[in-house]
Amino acid sequence: MNKNLYVVLMAGGVGTRFWPYSRNSRPKQFLDVLGIGKTLLQSSYERFLPLCPPENIFVVTNEEHEAITRQQLPGLAPHQVLTEPMRKNTAPCIAFASYKINKLNPDAVMVVSPSDHLILNEADFQQTILKCLENAHDQNKLITLGIKPTRPETGYGYIQYLEGKQALKKVKTFTEKPELALAKTFLQSGDFLWNAGIFIWGVKAILQAFQKYLPEMAEVFEEASLQFNTPTEKAALAAAYSQTKNISIDYGIMEKADNVYVWLSSFAWSDLGSWNSLYDNSAKDENNNAISGDALIYETRNSVIKGPKDKLIVAQGLNGYLIGAFDNVFIVCEKEKEELFRRFVNDIKAKNNGNDYL
Repeated sequence: MNKNLYVVLMAGGVGTRFWPYSRNSRPKQFLDVLGIGKTLLQSSYERFLPLCPPENIFVVTNEEHEAITRQQLPGLAPHQVLTEPMRKNTAPCIAFASYKINKLNPDAVMVVSPSDHLILNEADFQQTILKCLENAHDQNKLITLGIKPTRPETGYGYIQYLEGKQALKKVKTFTEKPELALAKTFLQSGDFLWNAGIFIWGVKAILQAFQKYLPEMAEVFEEASLQFNTPTEKAALAAAYSQTKNISIDYGIMEKADNVYVWLSSFAWSDLGSWNSLYDNSAKDENNNAISGDALIYETRNSVIKGPKDKLIVAQGLNGYLIGAFDNVFIVCEKEKEELFRRFVNDIKAKNNGNDYL
């Protein structure tokens, strides 16, 4: 087990595309989305236990979700839950964790992973991480994991790589969530991968990248880090976040850096970012319906039916729908219209009592 390996699980998202199952008080990383008896966060945590000491696993989440994080991962010490005072995307999140870990171990190698993704063949995943760690120990590479695409998916980012004999490839370009026609072109070209959003690098390498490509962010977190692990840490962190811009690690660093590599990965992966992706990864009945809860289904196919055990859902004559009952919200809509969920949430925010439904 590698004592220099540190894992950072990013658990600060709100899961808008999974509304109304995912709510402000309990976003999707804190839900048992697949009905397996553990939440996505718990599954992500357990995935890394064979690779590093449990004391080297950190979770970054919003202040409002500190309590539920500790409840779901009771084995974490207080200092292993890093709470953000506001949401500013992944670059500040990773800067916070990196400066924290640097104070603990300047020779650390980090894995940064979302906490709400689905990874099925975990042994393959763990072997992939170990191979990437071997390449990251020189503290000179920024490595991301790429998944060979199986369809022209428009909801994922893409990585184009330069050809070579090794599994670790130099990155040529990044593209965020392309239109369908472009996604089809990527699939046909054979040198594009889905961007899994999982990163492996030495802490020195990522801090150098922050200093070079996001120098203002590096400066404020360097200053804040002087007060980490002291009574004034919270105030210093609030000041740092108030001065940082809202930017992803992809836009801020990965698309600019010249030492970025991608590992061609073969494990089964999904970001579970939408109802349609949940449907794709769920068990289905003879009519291709994914059903969870108590339901009576007639002449209905290719649909997601989900609700609590104390509410009966009856559906008839539907094809390709989401039918769900979640607390005070009942929803019926075409499951593939992923782009509408942000509209739903924005329209609800405009209602006088909208927050009651979010």
